[in-house]
Amino acid sequence: MQRLTNKRVVLGVTGSVAAYKAGEVIRELQRAGAEVRVVMTRGAEAFVAPLTFQALSGHPVHRELLDPGAEAAMGHIALARWADCILVAPASADFLARLAAGRADDLLTAVCLARGVPLALAPAMNARMWEDAATRANVQTLRNRGVLFLGPEEGGQACGEEGPGRLLDPVVLAARLGELFEVGSLQGRRVLVTAGPTREPLDPVRFFSNRSSGRMGFAVAAAAAEAGARVTLVAGPVALEAPDRVERVDVTTAEEMLAAVSRFAPEADVFISAAAVADYRPREVRPGKIKRTGESLTVELVPNPDILATVKSRWPQVFCVGFAAETGDLDRHARAKLAAKGVELIAANLVGPAAPEAGGVFDAEDNALTLYWEGGSMELGLAPKDKLARALVAAIAQRLAAWEAGGGGTVVSLHRR
Repeated sequence: MQRLTNKRVVLGVTGSVAAYKAGEVIRELQRAGAEVRVVMTRGAEAFVAPLTFQALSGHPVHRELLDPGAEAAMGHIALARWADCILVAPASADFLARLAAGRADDLLTAVCLARGVPLALAPAMNARMWEDAATRANVQTLRNRGVLFLGPEEGGQACGEEGPGRLLDPVVLAARLGELFEVGSLQGRRVLVTAGPTREPLDPVRFFSNRSSGRMGFAVAAAAAEAGARVTLVAGPVALEAPDRVERVDVTTAEEMLAAVSRFAPEADVFISAAAVADYRPREVRPGKIKRTGESLTVELVPNPDILATVKSRWPQVFCVGFAAETGDLDRHARAKLAAKGVELIAANLVGPAAPEAGGVFDAEDNALTLYWEGGSMELGLAPKDKLARALVAAIAQRLAAWEAGGGGTVVSLHRR
């Protein structure tokens, strides 16, 4: 499991000859699923050009404490708030001394002092410098403040000497850093979610659509990311902000949604089809606005693609979850959809007048779901959509594990009706 999936790591690089190894550290953190931002000290720039780390991380390197372009938003504070953890690798003897003294005269020490997240230091220096009494005292001071030390290890050094002071191997560093975080129920999984309505144009100003707000699908995407998954959200036209740490792709029509889903489905572990896709679209889209004539107007509708069924038929290895919004006879319709689509799970709910306690569900804060799978079902009672989404994601993770282990066997912790 990749404990660093979706985690934000600020990587500090200081003036040690081992600074060149920070490029490998970036790569290992990224392989483990982390997003990395690099902060360099002036000493580090004497060993490695910032452009190297910019190319590897895919983001500009942060270097100056008082950067006019960043300080309008308190750049050093913003970096500390952005991070889930801070790793300084390599951490030089000078950096340890300045941090132990509480200095904040460069960007990296300021970020470390402003943090509210774990700080890990990976020292790299000459063996005698590491064993010096001043360095040992600084290390103990920092440990007493809750700072985690990763290494150093023993071995040959750039100066030709042997002993403790080598930077810990980047693979080991990434693994040890990951131990700071708990494993989520979908840790390291790739989850694809659709949300919101689609709009099917009739003419340049009119379209067919539905009342979906997208709130449930957005809540599910956020809950999946919270559970450690890498989430791609394909969203119809909605007035919602993208959840944190979720890649969002905006579409309008059902055909556009299918095209976007088809780009990401081959790499997905789980597909959650929460969008309210229009079942039909006008056969003809008029080039100009249809004028009122006082006469009846007939519009021929043709079926839209069935996105959920398409994904399951093309990529059977993907665990597929469908949604069913019904105005009555929930059990019968949901089980029929489960069989017709050939998917692993259906999350069904009543809408409109059939769901007065949830305000009709559409654009409401609360919802309730009944989950159906082959041979079982369970109730997720009325709750705010964010809490309901977490419960749904937990159930999906359990069903996924059972499906992978034995082709959809019963999971004891899910209460069957």
